[in-house]
Amino acid sequence: MTYLYIFSGSALDIFVTWVLGLSVPLALLAIVRRPFSRIWALVLTGSLWLLNIITFTLLGSQSRTHVALFLVAITTYCILFRGIGPKAFITAVYSLLIPSSVACFLWLKYLRRRRIVFLSIAAVALSVSLLIVVASLFSGFINAFERSAVDMLGDVVISSQRGDHFQKCARLIDQLERIEAVEAATGTLSSKGLLHVGVRTGNVRPVSIWGIEPARRARVTGFKNVLLRQADLPGQPSFDVPERPDVIGAFAGIGIVAEPNEETDEYDQGKALKDMVGQRVLITTGTVETDSEGDETPKRKLIPFHLADVVFSGVHDLDTGFVYVPIETLQETLYPQEDAPASSVNIKLKAGVDPEAAVVQIRGLWRAFTAQELGWSNWRIDNFEVLTAHEMQRHLVLEFRKQMGILLLIFGAISFSAVILVFCIFYMIVRLKRRDIAIIKSCGAASVSVAWIFLGFGVTVGVLGAGIGAVLGYIITKNINVVENGIRVVLGLNLWSSSVYMFDKIPNEMDWGWTITFMLLAVAAAALGALTPAIVAALTKPVEVLRYD
Repeated sequence: MTYLYIFSGSALDIFVTWVLGLSVPLALLAIVRRPFSRIWALVLTGSLWLLNIITFTLLGSQSRTHVALFLVAITTYCILFRGIGPKAFITAVYSLLIPSSVACFLWLKYLRRRRIVFLSIAAVALSVSLLIVVASLFSGFINAFERSAVDMLGDVVISSQRGDHFQKCARLIDQLERIEAVEAATGTLSSKGLLHVGVRTGNVRPVSIWGIEPARRARVTGFKNVLLRQADLPGQPSFDVPERPDVIGAFAGIGIVAEPNEETDEYDQGKALKDMVGQRVLITTGTVETDSEGDETPKRKLIPFHLADVVFSGVHDLDTGFVYVPIETLQETLYPQEDAPASSVNIKLKAGVDPEAAVVQIRGLWRAFTAQELGWSNWRIDNFEVLTAHEMQRHLVLEFRKQMGILLLIFGAISFSAVILVFCIFYMIVRLKRRDIAIIKSCGAASVSVAWIFLGFGVTVGVLGAGIGAVLGYIITKNINVVENGIRVVLGLNLWSSSVYMFDKIPNEMDWGWTITFMLLAVAAAALGALTPAIVAALTKPVEVLRYD
C-alpha cells in the first residue's frame, strides 16, 4: 500500500489516511464526552502521531516526511483540545501556535539572562545539520549513481548477463521504434580487449570495447554531453577524426589516455584533447571461429583506430575502462558472417510514459522477435532481460540505502545527547526559578499552564535549533566540494577520490524529505527533553516556596 501523499496521492489514499488517522481521537472524544486539557491533548496527539507513523510504515508507506500525518496530528490536537467544529478548530490552532503574553515574557527573560539555553539551541542545530548533511550527501550519491545509469544506458535496456549476442539488431530497432512509448533505440556490441595507446609509449591496458552508433546513441542517452571535443559542436556526434577523413575514428575514456593530478584528482581536459585527438591506437580483441566440421577456434583480432574524441562522464569506471568504436567495424571484425549482431539494445522512452508499462510492451515484442525472426527457444530467450536502467542498479542502490540507514542510526544515537542536554538545562532553570513559578501559580495559573510554559519553551528551542541547523546543513551541503578542497589545501588530506567514490565531484544535492523529517524530530526531541522539567514545574507548591518570602 502506498498511502497518502496528500499532494499527489489518489482519492482512496487520502480517504484511508484521514479516516484511520482521526478514528482514535474521535472515539476518545466520544467516550470522554468533553475536551481534554492542553497537556493531555498534546501527550495524546504525540503518542497517536508516532503510532500512525509506525502503522502506515508497516502498511507499506515509502514516505520519509509523513507530512500528511503531521497535518492529521494537528487536526487530532484540535479535536482533543476543543472538540469538533470550525470555531473549536480555529481556537485550538490559535492556542497551539500563539503563546500567552506571560509565556513570551518568561521565554525572552530566560533567553536573555540564562544564556546557557543557547547551548541547547546550538546542540540541536549541530545535530540537525549533521544529519541533514549525511542524508543529503548519501541521497545525492545514490541519485547521481541512478542518473549516470540512465545517462549512459537509456531508460530501458535489453541485455544478457552471460554476454550473449543476437542478430538482426537493425530490424529489432525498427520494430521497437514503432511502439508508441518508444522515442528512439540503438544497438551496442560489446567485447573485451587490450588497448595499445601510442606506438612508442608501450601504454597497454585492458578495456571494455563498445561498438556504438554515436548519432543514434546521442538520441537515446546523454552521450554527446560527455564528449570533450564534440559536446558544444552543432549536429550529431561522429567518429570523424579532424583533418583525417581517411581513417577510422574511436573514442576513449579520459582515464585511459591521461592521468589525473595526484593532489587535486582532476584531469587536464584541454591537454588530453590536444595530445590525443588524432593519435593512432591499436585494439587487440578476439573471437571464436567455427570451421566446416563444427570445431571452434579462438582467433586474435587487431583493429587500428585513430582517436576522434575523449570521453569524460565523471564516472570513474566509464572514464578509465571503456573504448567506443564504430559498431559496423566491430561487427565485421568479430562476426563477419552474421547479420547486424549486437549484445544489447538501449531504449529511450517518450516523456510521460510509464516505464513499467513500456517494459511489458518491449518484453512482449522481444519474445515475439526472437521466436519468429531468430527461431530461438524459450530457454535462450530467457537469457536476455528487459529492464529499466534503475532496475539494473537496484541491488546496489539497496545496499547504499542500507549503509545510509546504518550511518543515520549511529549519528541519530549520538545526536540524542541533545535531548539530555535540554533536559539538564531546563531542569536547572526550573530549580533556580521556583520563586517565579510559585508567584505565577499563586496568581491563579493552573499547573497545566505552568507546564505549558516550559514545554513551549522547549519547543521554541527545538524550532530555533532546527531552523539554524537546516540553514547550516544547506550551506555545508551546497559547498561541500569547496570544504573538501579547503581541507585538501590546508591539511593535505584528499578526502574524495574519483577512483574510490566513482564520481569526480561530491554530489551536493539537498534532500528536502530528510531535512523536514530531521527538523520535526528535533522539535519533538527538544519537547521530550523539556517534558520532565515542565512536569516538575507544574507540581511546584507555592506555599512551600514562598513560605519565608
